[in-house]
Amino acid sequence: MSDRLTGPVEVIGTGLLGTSVALACRRAGLDVLLTDVSAEHVRTASALGAGRARAAEDRPQLVVVAVPPDHLGVTIARALDDGDAVVTDVGSVKAGPYAAVAAHPGASRYVGGHPMAGSERSGPLAASADLFEGRPWAVVPHPGSHPDAVALVEQLVAICAAVAVRLTPEDHDRAVARTSHVPHLLASLAAGRLADAPADHLRLSGQGVRDVTRVAAGSPELYGQIVAANADAVLGLLGEVRGELDALIAAIAAADGGALASLLEQGVAGTRAIPGKHGGPVRPTATVFVSVPDEPGVLARLFAAAGEAGVNIEDVRIDHDLGRAVGLVELLVEEGRDEHLRESLESRGWATHR
Repeated sequence: MSDRLTGPVEVIGTGLLGTSVALACRRAGLDVLLTDVSAEHVRTASALGAGRARAAEDRPQLVVVAVPPDHLGVTIARALDDGDAVVTDVGSVKAGPYAAVAAHPGASRYVGGHPMAGSERSGPLAASADLFEGRPWAVVPHPGSHPDAVALVEQLVAICAAVAVRLTPEDHDRAVARTSHVPHLLASLAAGRLADAPADHLRLSGQGVRDVTRVAAGSPELYGQIVAANADAVLGLLGEVRGELDALIAAIAAADGGALASLLEQGVAGTRAIPGKHGGPVRPTATVFVSVPDEPGVLARLFAAAGEAGVNIEDVRIDHDLGRAVGLVELLVEEGRDEHLRESLESRGWATHR
């Protein structure tokens, strides 16, 4: 087994993630073989320059399995059966696939993987060679993974311009339950309260409810598979949430302001725990609100005006006016730079709000 990735690389599953991996590998000059139950997807990915359909005589060095969660274990096992290639995957759960192949005689050639990247779109036409750039990519070896196999997968991560993060299968699944799966479920519950709401209630919707519910728009079928595959870790966290929800209900019913404040403070502490820009500590920010017309090019002009003022935009949010073609842009800037930016924008004719 070589620890140097020279190809060919086979990608099984030419959806968004698989085709994006294939495009990144082709950009690096590697021969890429494409396999999918959908011949149409293979033709589309090939036409995009992602590689070529695998022929019977082809022998890949590395296989990347990019199929739905329900099919991961069996597809990884078949890839291990087919020659002596190193096999990885891009699935969002790791303990289950490992358990499915742990007794396989070629299990040392399997190293789990999970790129933390995606899109609200799906299929090969949504793919991009840049999809993973700068994003975390969990590399998840099991105790029997061969070091050369791990090195090969980490080279794939580098080719995709992602940042490798080593985790065990169990730690990975607990981590994604905490940072992805349970938040998605809670967002779905919150969004569900809106489904049958009266129209006049929904007219009060602001950016806050959009922020809380955005991820709930994902595919129910796919996310149902993901959550079911990570049931143990998800159930443990949901049990904690249920206990805190009961405490929250009791605090509100008893008008216990202290208990309510304590529970809300836990939420504040959680937001502060999320890594800041470029993975560093969270830095204090201030907000400048700017009214802008809903027309082409206006955001480019606003950002240019901020640049002329010498202020870096740390983040941006937009809330749209329900009754007019106007948006309220929320610019987050380094604390202490907000007043300078506000004055600079006003001098250039922008309407700001506090």
